[in-house]
Amino acid sequence: MEWNRCISGFRELRPLVHLLLPLSVHWVAEQMTVSVLVDITTSALCPGQTTCSQAIYISGLQQTVVGIFKMVVLPLLGQLADEYGRKPFLLLTVSTSIFPFALLAYSQTKEFVYAYYVLRTISFILSQGSIFCISVAYAADIVKENKRAAVFSWMTGLFSASHVIGNVLARFLPWRYIFTVSIILLIFGPFYMQFFLVETVERAQRKEQKSNLLTKIVKVSRKRYESMRDAATVVFSSPTLRGITFVSFFYELGMSGISAVLLYYLKSVFGFSKNQYSEILLMVGIGEIFSQIVVLPLVNPLVGEKVILCLSLLASIAYAFLYGLAWASWVPYMSASFGAIYVLVKPATYAIISKASSSMNQGKAQGFVAGVQSIASLLSPLAMSPLTSWFLSSNPPFNCKGFSIIVASLCIIVALCYACLLQPEQHEPRSSEEDMEAPLLSDN
Repeated sequence: MEWNRCISGFRELRPLVHLLLPLSVHWVAEQMTVSVLVDITTSALCPGQTTCSQAIYISGLQQTVVGIFKMVVLPLLGQLADEYGRKPFLLLTVSTSIFPFALLAYSQTKEFVYAYYVLRTISFILSQGSIFCISVAYAADIVKENKRAAVFSWMTGLFSASHVIGNVLARFLPWRYIFTVSIILLIFGPFYMQFFLVETVERAQRKEQKSNLLTKIVKVSRKRYESMRDAATVVFSSPTLRGITFVSFFYELGMSGISAVLLYYLKSVFGFSKNQYSEILLMVGIGEIFSQIVVLPLVNPLVGEKVILCLSLLASIAYAFLYGLAWASWVPYMSASFGAIYVLVKPATYAIISKASSSMNQGKAQGFVAGVQSIASLLSPLAMSPLTSWFLSSNPPFNCKGFSIIVASLCIIVALCYACLLQPEQHEPRSSEEDMEAPLLSDN
């Protein structure tokens, strides 16, 4: 019977095929560059060295800048997707990665690496988090509420499967071909969506009214402020959405800090390069596919999203501690195996938010929580970059090269405490009066 539920979740994906196919190709293209970027940036900025503080600080600065702008951009994109449709914003967000990778495909000198960081920062501001956020809202438009947890699980499973394929390509392709192949795949995504993806949101009819430019700017700014305030009201008026917002904040504060410095840490401590990164990421990806596509749809009906969320956070804590205390080159591989469990944090979070939100507020709620996550991602490098550089330097205060990662794990412990206090709720149907929600840019 549980297996039938799993198959049922797969069947629910059929209406989403024109969304998931180009997204999967996009994720493959991005993931295949991850393992080689550390080597390229380190070689360009710190030639002949295995530890590059400059690269760590630039990556931290990039993450901070992205986080600052995402606080506004992510909720705004969620609201705009609710009003004007999912398709135009999916097209925008999946197109932004083409340009920074094109630079590295052309040249990998120091000047081009700096230019890559600038363009990649802009790309991250628009696309990081927002692609999946809008995709989840698109799926919620089509899939019945009681099937969403399974569908979100399959979506994140496909995300992991794409990462596996990307890591396989990165492992066996010569590094000089990686960016060329990646660009071809990145171009495929928006072209496919343009011709095959069907819009799920009907734009509200608005009366045309002539007004001068200044009046329009003031009106749009006022409506945007009111809409963002409304999104905050939607989230904080619900105990469940408020609680999951705190969980997401502290989880992202810890995990984003670890992700920002992990590959540089492994390169400095164990001399890892593209092949080792690809092997670790490949192992993690295979475990994630199994847990998200098979385990989560079977277990979720039995224990619920809250239990899955708490177990996933426990796995995240173990993951962080093992990396921080790694005493041999095989320990990172063992730590990475916990990725098969902690990856369930995301689909459990999406499902909890979706159940606690009305269909009219899916984009607002998902976007607001994602915006809060961006606040965490901008704060974490402020501590992680200098702390990591300090403990990887030749004069650390004491011998614990992974101390910054251990510190980050404390944030995940706080997230676990909030998760244990969650009381997941089922959103009650909206009244007809509440459903009469005016578009943000409608004329008064």
